[in-house]
Amino acid sequence: MIRYVQQVEALVRKDLLLELRTWDRLSAMGAFAVLVAVLFHYAVDRTLIHPRELAAGLIWLTIVFGGILGLGRTFALEEEDGAIQGILTSPVPKDAVFLAKVTGNFVLLGLLVLLILFVFGLFFQVGLGGNPFALFGVLSLGVLGFTALGTLYSGVTVRSRMGETLLPVLVFPLLVPMVVFGVRGTSLLFAGVSGAEVEGSLRILGSFSLVALLAGAFLFRFVVED
Repeated sequence: MIRYVQQVEALVRKDLLLELRTWDRLSAMGAFAVLVAVLFHYAVDRTLIHPRELAAGLIWLTIVFGGILGLGRTFALEEEDGAIQGILTSPVPKDAVFLAKVTGNFVLLGLLVLLILFVFGLFFQVGLGGNPFALFGVLSLGVLGFTALGTLYSGVTVRSRMGETLLPVLVFPLLVPMVVFGVRGTSLLFAGVSGAEVEGSLRILGSFSLVALLAGAFLFRFVVED
């Protein structure tokens, strides 16, 4: 078990160091998040609707579309350099590779979520609500399930001729529970309700993330094997 954790940790560290050197995915996701916030800031007619009423839906829209930009390139560098074959033929279990990729992507998307909350707070005058821990719980669980599904399907599309173009087509239909209950929970928390009132959304998002992680860990070996 200790060796398994060390293998996952080593792969996560490798991925994050590569990202910190290139800033490839982070810069693309961050630029998209800022652009969406700026566009909707000027597009919303404040005399008809308060921006706060749209904030929850726009935040999740930005997470999904911005996240796809990053998740689509999960295996891009390894595929270009041929390093993916070395990783897959190493003694590291395939599910450990999957969990390492999910963990690295989750960290990157976590940074994206923090940027989105800051930018939307600035332009849409939304805070963390009366229960910031519940808000971070809703966002974290939703993003974890999204990351697990996106990482799995990124492995499917990396060798496809359609590449990253195919990823949204495969992933978006599976994200309906995450988006519905993520938006619902976030909207309620922005309105200042107690954490107990979003307990149902938290349970569903937690179940969604758990199923996505378990299914991804099991199916990943079949996805990457020739």
